[in-house]
Amino acid sequence: MKYNIVITVFMANFLLMACNSSRQENDQQESDSTETDTISYLNQPLVEGLYSADPSAHVFNGKIYIYPSHDVESDTKEDDSGAQYDMKDYHVFSMSNPGSTVTDHGLALDIEDVKWAKRQMWAPDAAQKNDRYFLYFPAKDEDDIFRLGVAVSESPEGPFKAEPEPISGSFSMDPAVFEDTDGKHYIYWGGIWGGQLQKWRTGEYLSTGDSPYDDEPSDEEPAISPRVAILKDNMLEFGESPRKVLILDESGEPIKAGNHDKRFFEASWVHKNNGTYYFSYSTGDTHKIVYATGDNPYGPFTYRGVILHPVQGWTNHHSIVKFEEEWYLFYHDTQLSGKNYLRNIKMTKLVHNPDGSIQEIKPYTLK
Repeated sequence: MKYNIVITVFMANFLLMACNSSRQENDQQESDSTETDTISYLNQPLVEGLYSADPSAHVFNGKIYIYPSHDVESDTKEDDSGAQYDMKDYHVFSMSNPGSTVTDHGLALDIEDVKWAKRQMWAPDAAQKNDRYFLYFPAKDEDDIFRLGVAVSESPEGPFKAEPEPISGSFSMDPAVFEDTDGKHYIYWGGIWGGQLQKWRTGEYLSTGDSPYDDEPSDEEPAISPRVAILKDNMLEFGESPRKVLILDESGEPIKAGNHDKRFFEASWVHKNNGTYYFSYSTGDTHKIVYATGDNPYGPFTYRGVILHPVQGWTNHHSIVKFEEEWYLFYHDTQLSGKNYLRNIKMTKLVHNPDGSIQEIKPYTLK
């Protein structure tokens, strides 16, 4: 009996450590979903036929459309460069309403049909303008440098046809497109470590080493900023030089690089509620989705708090969308596989408080 109690405590501690580890070790780290009887999940996977992650959700034509990345099996050893995330295509999913059947519309875009892309088609996003739909995605080019591409379709389901070259002046990954109430579209992007944003601090690509931590600022320097640019009317090009998105702490100072609980890591997203702009993002190695608020789409944004606590698995990536007066958070975890790079998408309600803050969400509990 005493032995069984020790094992139970060990497994609980193991799961907590997996969700809150500061950096992945070189050996493979996996959340142990074989012990599913110890976890109570807030939500169940939306899709089980294939692995999907990084869900970008939008409402087009009265339906919810989800644009996730498509995780695949990999023999690559897990590390902080993200080489094990070797995605090669995208599928589009839709729902008539929350809780309804999820439809897989099949292959929307394959890396074989993107002339400039070499590998790793990571988290995408989509936008609509007039009667056309645009899929924005990152991939590494022949020099193994991340660029942003765009593909076009006459249908939100695709298939999408990629432009022959990446967006001029683009770099890093995790594009997210926000349409403001005046019809203007802004694209946000960036991610450190494997996302390479730290290698663009001078305005040009500069890599001083192969470690994903090389070229980061010191702990006391301002954290690396995500980027934003307004899109041209054709939705295919930046309408201006990329700008830095400044994220401030509660005292009005730029968040420091050493503040891993609040600093930007990846997964930009913007939504607007009651005239306030909400910039949300992942803190990466502390595994949270947090948010900051501002009065315009360029920022600066002031840190407000946590939206989503760590999920099962290492990465945390989300989107936020309003459907019929209710707000929803889309996210992923590793419930189906127990492997960090084989994820499944989920959704849950999101609540704004009267003061504009967002209620925190805990994606699972330990029994």
